[in-house]
Amino acid sequence: MKKQTTNDAVEESLDQATEALIKQTDELADGGSTDEPIGISGLMNVPVQVTVQLGTTRMNLSDLMQLGPGSVMTLDREAHEPCDILVNGRVIARGEIVTVGEQYGVRISEISPAS
Repeated sequence: MKKQTTNDAVEESLDQATEALIKQTDELADGGSTDEPIGISGLMNVPVQVTVQLGTTRMNLSDLMQLGPGSVMTLDREAHEPCDILVNGRVIARGEIVTVGEQYGVRISEISPAS
């Protein structure tokens, strides 16, 4: 079985977003409905949730309830490991945390292959 390319995965995600958008929209811009696909240009302004994940941890609820200001949680990654960049909950890339002025940023180091 041949692996999808990153472009194929993006197209698949856009197709899914198109279907969801059509389901949520009763009328198109012209006031009528049609079965024609919206196309990629019609989706370029659709917002997506981008999340940068440094790591995760698991703990008991009792341990969670004891957390407070100054508490430290150990994550499942070492300091030198890249963080995950997720779009709508799906890992699409990895990168390193950087500072941009007074804010954090992420420098992309690799794009994840489509699965």
